Amino acid sequence: MYMVPLGCGTRYVKAVPGTGSGRAMIGYLVPSQLIRYQVPHNGMRDRSVHIFKELGEHLPYSIFGVVVAMLIVGIMTFFAIILNAMDRFPEAADELFHIFHPIHILLSATVTTAMFWKHDKRVVKAFAVGFIGSVGICALSDIFFPYVGGWIAGMPMHLHICIIEHPHIILPFAFFGIAIGFLIPGVIEKSTQFSHSMHILVSSMASILYLTSFGFTHWMEQAGTVFLITVFAVLVPCCTSDIIFPLCFIKHSCYPHKSLKE
Repeated sequence: MYMVPLGCGTRYVKAVPGTGSGRAMIGYLVPSQLIRYQVPHNGMRDRSVHIFKELGEHLPYSIFGVVVAMLIVGIMTFFAIILNAMDRFPEAADELFHIFHPIHILLSATVTTAMFWKHDKRVVKAFAVGFIGSVGICALSDIFFPYVGGWIAGMPMHLHICIIEHPHIILPFAFFGIAIGFLIPGVIEKSTQFSHSMHILVSSMASILYLTSFGFTHWMEQAGTVFLITVFAVLVPCCTSDIIFPLCFIKHSCYPHKSLKE
């Protein structure tokens, strides 16, 4: 028996009546014949395996992004110190935060939408997943988790929610990112991995800039604490946004099957 890899929505695929508990016969129509084989309905297991596979592929990008962001903000802080400008560093960090946070939302919307669209071609659902997975989860990554982390560390943190205070800045980036996400999967192979690496770097910058501009000014004195806060604030929400969140809304029948020969 031959198993032919199937793509979600492939025009030549059709299901035929089941032949037993938990199994179904699937037909793959080719010009000269109809090849049939049995596939077990293990949707939850297939989804979990696919999610862990995606997480493993994205992990190196995540670690690299956090480290590079720490180095960049560290160099910025160093020059602020030698120029005796640390009193103005929170103001500068605030301005930079309002650049990196919208860009983070754009990249998150791109990756989240692309991850979903790669497996499921329903436009409205892809748009909803892209919007919620970017605007909502980016707020957790860039604002809420740094705020809570700084508060736990004993810093006088200020809660600043951009989507409420600056919707005219946030929404254009979100909508444009979603539009890009619809186009990328069919144009650039491995686009989600590339976008995710940029997403992690920008998210790391946004998280550290939020810490330094809204209460954690002298962050280098507690660099270890800031590192832990940033890792948690970036990896958990970003991997959730880019991988787990969109894949949770994908039908298990859309997952690719490996080619097998028995």
